[in-house]
Amino acid sequence: MTTDTVIITDFSPEYKQAFKQLNEEWISKYFVMEEADYKALDNPESYILNKGGYIIMALYNNEPVGTCALIKMDDEKYDFELAKMAVSPNIQGKGIGKKLMQAVVDKAKSKGAKWLYLESNTILTPAITLYEKTGFVKVERAATPYERCNIQMELELK
Repeated sequence: MTTDTVIITDFSPEYKQAFKQLNEEWISKYFVMEEADYKALDNPESYILNKGGYIIMALYNNEPVGTCALIKMDDEKYDFELAKMAVSPNIQGKGIGKKLMQAVVDKAKSKGAKWLYLESNTILTPAITLYEKTGFVKVERAATPYERCNIQMELELK
């Protein structure tokens, strides 16, 4: 398989279950689902899309295998939080995460964003490596709704 066969598309209601399932899969593998997860995953329209955010999906053979969201932030510096990035374990290592990352960065730029923010955990080595390769750098910020968060990063869009 090459990543050329992967289609990146905008979220639509038919992908709601896949958006939730892809994220629950990795979160439950490494951590525990938290209240903030359920808010976003159970209600992507009201929690993300209706507030000016975006969700993209990666499709392989017309099946959703990856996703990533941009959550609009009410922040002096950051325009969007990059969140809920997931790629099915059955298909990881094929460059799909990289395609998703490029697509969300391009989407943020097209919306005039200057800064992206994300929260993660350093045990997710492939994710942290992807963020760093994209240009994200570690920052110190205050509160986070996630107990699992032990690293916060930002990216200045140019």
